[in-house]
Amino acid sequence: MSDRNAYEQKLRAKLDELQAEVDKMKARAQSAEADKRIEHEKEVNQLEAKRDEMRQKLDELRNSSDDAWDDVKAGAERAWASLSESLEKARTRFK
Repeated sequence: MSDRNAYEQKLRAKLDELQAEVDKMKARAQSAEADKRIEHEKEVNQLEAKRDEMRQKLDELRNSSDDAWDDVKAGAERAWASLSESLEKARTRFK
């Protein structure tokens, strides 16, 4: 398996894990009181938007040429860092 394929699979696995956490947060948001529900749903929506951006970066990675792969990979890593930071913030707010 090439480094490129391994990297893509690693990102897909991370996205799957993230999706599971987002699903848990959605469930908690649904059971929260009205004021908290709105706040939690907003947080979940922001995470989902960043997750979608990450999926788009993953698609770009998958479809990029060998010459462009390093640049696309750098963009994917920045998107993942942003997504991870947002997830950590959401985790602390959902506690």
